[in-house]
Amino acid sequence: MPKTINRENNLKTVSIKNLSHFYGSNENKKQVLNNVNFFIKKGELVLLKGPSGCGKTTLLTLIGALRTCQSGDLTVLNNQLNGSSRKTRQKLRRNIGMIFQGHNLLKCLTAEQNVQMGADLLRNLTYLQRREIARKWLSAVGLENHHKKLPSGLSGGQKQRVAIARALSANPKLLLADEPTSALDSVTGREIVSLMRKLAKEQNCSVLMVTHDPRISDMADRILNMEDGKIYNAHSELG
Repeated sequence: MPKTINRENNLKTVSIKNLSHFYGSNENKKQVLNNVNFFIKKGELVLLKGPSGCGKTTLLTLIGALRTCQSGDLTVLNNQLNGSSRKTRQKLRRNIGMIFQGHNLLKCLTAEQNVQMGADLLRNLTYLQRREIARKWLSAVGLENHHKKLPSGLSGGQKQRVAIARALSANPKLLLADEPTSALDSVTGREIVSLMRKLAKEQNCSVLMVTHDPRISDMADRILNMEDGKIYNAHSELG
């Protein structure tokens, strides 16, 4: 029995049990996550859908170790985050890639330099090695001829590709994306998700994507639906 449990844990990037979260205190206390339960397997692309304000982004930030876990069991890359130290969360974040809705590219840096910020998290590499990694990922996202451009010289789709390249250049084991296709047309949106899926699969990296976009539903391994802080449709063959 212990061997089976260990095997299942090793197949999971994220495991969540009875996770709840609150904002405020006393009479202003509001519950935003209510007894959430689900997990994500290695190499799996999971979409998280639900109406605005239902708790999706809060859940994403908890999984990304950007917010302190208050209640329940939250295990990410074999690290229990409930009661974890700040040092543990900082170390964990080095293995998590984040893609934000607004790209969050530094305007004063070129596309190559923005991507190299991700590669800079890798240890024991020279500056030239990190630069080569940045150029490799820009090429992987189809921007090999744009590495010297500032964000102001890139289209919305190109900026999102740079953000993806930056997140993946750090060789993450988990990729978290918050509405990455919301500002993109349907063709570019599908290209972005297809690219994330392909590159993540090649790295055996799990992907959790918050989205309202119905145009990419068919590209996911699973879809989780959230409403009023609760998760539905979280089952899979390992559940």
